Amino acid sequence: MTEERTITRFEGTQLIVETGDEKEVYDAEFLMAALLVSVAVSDGEISAIETEKMLQLVGDHFEMKSSESLELLTSAMENLAEKPEITDILKELGTVLTSADKEDVAVMMFKVIAADGREATGEMETLTAAAEVIGVSPESLQKARQRFFAER
Repeated sequence: MTEERTITRFEGTQLIVETGDEKEVYDAEFLMAALLVSVAVSDGEISAIETEKMLQLVGDHFEMKSSESLELLTSAMENLAEKPEITDILKELGTVLTSADKEDVAVMMFKVIAADGREATGEMETLTAAAEVIGVSPESLQKARQRFFAER
């Protein structure tokens, strides 16, 4: 039995993942939402406050209505539950983000973690791993942390 080859590529702002006859399309907004959700859930649950913060961050960043932000985050949560391999796909996001974008994403991840007033070790480890996956340099991660505390 041969293993099917997976091909990933960006077409504009959409990530195309093809495996055999199957083709899945992810847009940049979805990938960013999935990244925030994966950080939020890393402590075992997503609190109401973390959800509110993600809705606000996604809405502000992508200039979406709250209903659109909710739909996007719900889709990201469902996809992460159904397709754990989506986290592997997130690394493709780093190939289209600028250094400034990556730092902005890191600031958003810090805001999600801090939203519930608890900073679980698992959340920080996930944030660090997620930042590494999308190519946030240690220097940019430190700048993001400083920006987060300056904006508080």
